[in-house]
Parts: sequence; C-alpha cells; structure tokens
Amino acid sequence: MGTDGSEFTLSRKRALRAILPFLALGIADVVLLLEWGLDPLWGFMILPPILMISVLGWVAFRGGMIRNHGVEPGGDEHPDRQ
Repeated sequence: MGTDGSEFTLSRKRALRAILPFLALGIADVVLLLEWGLDPLWGFMILPPILMISVLGWVAFRGGMIRNHGVEPGGDEHPDRQ
C-alpha cells in the first residue's frame, strides 16, 4: 500500500461500486413492500439487515478480504497442461 492514500481511495470507490447494486436491490425491496401496503414496521425490520450486510460487504471489498491470496495472476493453470 502506498503512503499517499491513493490506493485506499481507489479501493473504497471499487468497494462502493461492488456493493451499490446489492444495496439498491435491498432498498427497492423495502420500497416495494411499503408500496404493497404492508405495515411500515416490516420495512424497518428488513432495512437494518440489508444495511448491515452492505456495510460488511463494503468493508470486505475495501480491506482486501475478497482476493486470491497465494495465487499468482495467471498462475492458476497446471504447468503440465498446454
């Protein structure tokens, strides 16, 4: 990691782009439930887990937990196979 923080900024943006579709689907689900006329309490019961999973996913992507540790790029092929 560089000391200038540019690598951190890029990984934060990348993490946001990776998590944003899932967060949007979760919010759309809550809006759909409320549009169907369900009690607003259901929306508030479903929203915290959606937000928590989105935050956990963002932290995982930003922190580099979603990576192939120990695998060289392009090195996943067996050396005997051509």
